[in-house]
Amino acid sequence: MPIPKAELHVHIEGTLEPELAFALARRNGLTPPHPDVDSLRRAYSFTDLQSFLDLYYALMDVLRTEADFTDLATAYLDRAAAQGVRHAEIFFDPQAHTGRGISLDTVVNGLTAALNTSEHTHNISTTLILCFLRDRPAAEALDTLHQARPHLEHISAVGLDSAEVGHPPEKFTEVFAAARDLGLRRVAHAGEEGPASYIWQALNLLGAERIDHGIRCLEDPDLVTHLAATQTPLTVCPLSNVRLRAVPDLAQHPLPALMEAGLLVTVNSDDPSYFGGYVHDNYQALHTHLGLGAEQLRQLARNSFTASFLTPQRKAQLIAEVDAHPHPW
Repeated sequence: MPIPKAELHVHIEGTLEPELAFALARRNGLTPPHPDVDSLRRAYSFTDLQSFLDLYYALMDVLRTEADFTDLATAYLDRAAAQGVRHAEIFFDPQAHTGRGISLDTVVNGLTAALNTSEHTHNISTTLILCFLRDRPAAEALDTLHQARPHLEHISAVGLDSAEVGHPPEKFTEVFAAARDLGLRRVAHAGEEGPASYIWQALNLLGAERIDHGIRCLEDPDLVTHLAATQTPLTVCPLSNVRLRAVPDLAQHPLPALMEAGLLVTVNSDDPSYFGGYVHDNYQALHTHLGLGAEQLRQLARNSFTASFLTPQRKAQLIAEVDAHPHPW
């Protein structure tokens, strides 16, 4: 069994495997998005974040019913358990569904039908993070937050995702303040394709407690110093960064430099069905292509629990499991 770890940066819609997409299309009486599974897999060839998002949103159309979302979450949990995941803080994109006529109730009820039993069925504790689409109006995000209020017992935090360039975090200052007032934690995608200044905005204007991606912080030495001093977590997704051309190849990934700078770095899968690997596949790739050794990988596993929204007692228990595990790969 792989080393225990938390997954803090995974989009549930990004775990939709081609086989399930075909099955759901047929169940819902839709034309499959490609002639066969193999041709769909070949379509997973991206030049940048936007070309990925175009396919991502097109395939999402097969998700129509509560049962579809339950099957999606169950399939992720099956894979996550096999990858050593013990805790998952799972992103979902309500606007991507409500914008095509699927109610937020359908989405949340479907997901929680699987997640509510995940500790018993998969030995994985879970929570949901409601993400706002940054390329949509801030007023729409605020309305989404209002719609989500009946479901807050299942939602621990809000986040900010989708196309980063040209959509600075400052646009969502009011929305994140409203989320804070509701007692929700705050995270935000920043500094993947967007500049280091977006990370500052996420911290200072949104009150973000974790930065999703954040790899371009290295362009700003003052920011690196701040992130190290505050131990603000970064949820880094190496295989995703390579597939979306944020870094040229895995051998040049900045993760070792982030660790050497004393940052609280975690490793995650992002949209694993599209990017060729779930979370432990990322750990193995770091060992193979970047030469990360046993203690470095073990530290990344510890960091994943430290950076989570679990209670201090539960974090300590799971970190003890990491330390007791015989090997990190």
